[in-house]
Amino acid sequence: MKDLTTGAPGKVILRFALPIFLGQIFQLCYSLTDTWIIGKVLGDQALAAVGSVTPLSDMIIGFLIGLTNGFGVITAYWFGAKENEQVNRSFGGSLLFGTLTALVFTICSVLFLPQFLRLVHVPAEHTAAATAYIKVILLGMFTAMLYNVFSATLRAIGDTIAPLIFLVVSALLNIVMDFLFVAGLHMGISGASIATVIAQLISALLCAAYIIKKYPALRLSGDSFRLNAKMSRELWMSGLSMGLMNSLVMMGTLILQGAINLFNSNIIVAHYAARKITHFFMIPFAVLSMTSASYCGQNYGAKLYDRIREGIKKCILFAWIWTIGVILLTYLCAPVMIRLITSTTKAEIIDTAVLYLRVNTLLYFVPAVITVSRNALQGIGDHITPIISSAIELLGKLFTVLFLAPALQYFGIIISEPIVWVLMVIPLIIKLKKSDVYTAKSK
Repeated sequence: MKDLTTGAPGKVILRFALPIFLGQIFQLCYSLTDTWIIGKVLGDQALAAVGSVTPLSDMIIGFLIGLTNGFGVITAYWFGAKENEQVNRSFGGSLLFGTLTALVFTICSVLFLPQFLRLVHVPAEHTAAATAYIKVILLGMFTAMLYNVFSATLRAIGDTIAPLIFLVVSALLNIVMDFLFVAGLHMGISGASIATVIAQLISALLCAAYIIKKYPALRLSGDSFRLNAKMSRELWMSGLSMGLMNSLVMMGTLILQGAINLFNSNIIVAHYAARKITHFFMIPFAVLSMTSASYCGQNYGAKLYDRIREGIKKCILFAWIWTIGVILLTYLCAPVMIRLITSTTKAEIIDTAVLYLRVNTLLYFVPAVITVSRNALQGIGDHITPIISSAIELLGKLFTVLFLAPALQYFGIIISEPIVWVLMVIPLIIKLKKSDVYTAKSK
């Protein structure tokens, strides 16, 4: 366990964030391996099929990740308040509510999958391959939920090393299984998604075994699931808030994908490749957002408001330093990166993806503030403002689909995100400055 309420905030944040960052890199690596193997072995059309439905799976899985991270915020609060019994019950409640949610989502998403695919305009020639890929991901949703509950709970009590180790093992196995299932056994596009689900299951089992052995305070009993109304309400409010926050963002991406799927296959592949690189570029933002949620949660439980303010400043500073490096990398190496992950030589794919990256990265200073501040607000108990900010993003992308894309074609998609970022950061900054963290004194 790691107490985030003591020590220099900058150093504490970096030590906490570094293992999460490495874990995210490995997670992205096996995602990129999926992309590279599918493109290399199965071709551009298979890659376009995966790209056409990835935002749909991202939206659903993203909700579960947000839900479990929200549960973890409550665990972090009670850990900071030194209430071990409440820590145990928040963990039990996280597993209980996470399981129920994953079950409902799995049933609904699989039953209505054809309707979802039509909703996002998956091209007819890609429907069969896209269905084969995403159905496995959706059926494996429970394993993703388990791993994320365990890892969110471990982060809440300050342990970011163990989830990293288990994720590395899982990522390496995923890469081996990708080659085996897709290239070796010729299982087609579903082989890549089967490998991903198996890897997630292994991560979850390793996390469970580690928690049982290492942390007696987290060992579950019947009492762990006997939640009073207050604890249940706290978990659901925090979990649903972060889940909705994530899913609104992903829903906006899904709406954009519906417009993108109306373009030709080269544009679909270009956007998919650019988004894969964007995911890498955004990793430190996601890491610092998770860090700020746990850090603020623990310190809010301990009523150390000065530390929260200092921690938020440090997280944003670190994110801005990364942004400068990303801009330089994009303008120097973007074409090489696109060719590397798609295995394509088509000029339209490369040029379109490069343009997307070079326009978007210039405004990365704004999402750096967004990701840190909205998770900091979650950590200090504001579950409404982050949803408002995410709703602004959703409305902005809907506006893009209705007006910018028809008028400006794919360039309308490219410029939409920077415009939306500027709008959605405003309520976050205002609310953070008005919160008790900035208006009250520490204990």
